[in-house]
Amino acid sequence: MSRSTNCFDPIANPGGMLSVAESVERILAKITQPTQIEMVALSQAQNRVLAQDQVSSFNVPQHTNSAMDGYAVCAGQFAHQASQTLKVVGQVFAGNAFNGTLAQGEAVEIMTGAALPDGADSIVIREAVQRDGDLITFSDTVNIGQHVRQKGEDIKAGSVALSAGCLIRPQEQGLLASLGKQQVAVFEQLSVAIFSTGDEVVAQGQPLPENCIYDTNRFTLTGLLQRMGCRVIDLGIIEDSQASMEQVLSRAATQADMVISSGGVSMGRADYIKQALEAVGEIAFWRVAMRPGRPLAFGSLGSTPFFGLPGNPVAVMVTFLQFVQPTLRKMMGQPDWQPHKMTAIAQETIKSREGRIDYSRGVYRINDQGELVVQTTGAQGSGILTSMVQANCLIEIKEQYSQIEAGDRVLIQPFSDLL
Repeated sequence: MSRSTNCFDPIANPGGMLSVAESVERILAKITQPTQIEMVALSQAQNRVLAQDQVSSFNVPQHTNSAMDGYAVCAGQFAHQASQTLKVVGQVFAGNAFNGTLAQGEAVEIMTGAALPDGADSIVIREAVQRDGDLITFSDTVNIGQHVRQKGEDIKAGSVALSAGCLIRPQEQGLLASLGKQQVAVFEQLSVAIFSTGDEVVAQGQPLPENCIYDTNRFTLTGLLQRMGCRVIDLGIIEDSQASMEQVLSRAATQADMVISSGGVSMGRADYIKQALEAVGEIAFWRVAMRPGRPLAFGSLGSTPFFGLPGNPVAVMVTFLQFVQPTLRKMMGQPDWQPHKMTAIAQETIKSREGRIDYSRGVYRINDQGELVVQTTGAQGSGILTSMVQANCLIEIKEQYSQIEAGDRVLIQPFSDLL
């Protein structure tokens, strides 16, 4: 079912380890942008990617209007003068217009969103006015354009309101609704097949034998993929045999736009896993200079991209964020997507190792001085799933550092995108 990828040539692993940046670059070089488009109802468009520029056929707002409840006046008549008394000659509500032109010494009572009367240029808010019958008095200085929304100040007629490649979030849905859109053209939704490997991995609802673990990775991958708007095809837990692996990989490649496995990619696993992958596709096993998540398999099953992620739960999520997410973003129609990163002040010494990127789980916050600070969640083992639950970011320690001292500035990746 793959619609957005070319066949992959196997990527050899040259001697040492690949950097994260080089790995991402190599992966994205093998991914092409989508071409299949469908129309969906605006109410169903969240987390989809626009396939066409959205051009407004009218100004937003259509008319210059009031941003506040109050009185429409012509401030140009009494600029910089205090204590004005004006006669109220009418009233206008949102959705209506004042029939006439404001003359000198006149005002019109106006509600938020109502079109500004001809001859008016400003709004005096209701709270600043004393009213006695048809007369209003105010002493505050009124600036021309005060509390006025200008025609087309949000979107001008004929301009591009949203560009193709834009991810539709609730705010984009609202903007599209303001243009009167009932349906929008989006790139087709991606389907991703996932499965776990390992005879030690047990499904929930079954007794847990000694030395075994319940499968967590399919559930975290499902959540991540659903947050990205993908359809998930859950193939379950696959037994440790070459025949089973070949069968599931062949089936998955015909069902999905991407296939993701977890477990079975470390150097110490049996050769049949590598052989099964090579039998039905073109796979490269990499050692990436990062922690957690050093082992990574990437390649293709026919024309369907494949990721073999590590088995440790934290490593699965970290490698998904660093490698799978940018790949899916490009396949979804967001070729220029980049993860959000910020700089924070470390509140503790954080150890690392030169020559690799460390992704520590961290908690960032604003301190009493208004500074963005971060600290780790504690123990950083790649199997400590609670560290991801407690964290709200990854602390990215670059290859050139063996540790970060308290008070140093460090790069963080907030979980705001997906987690």
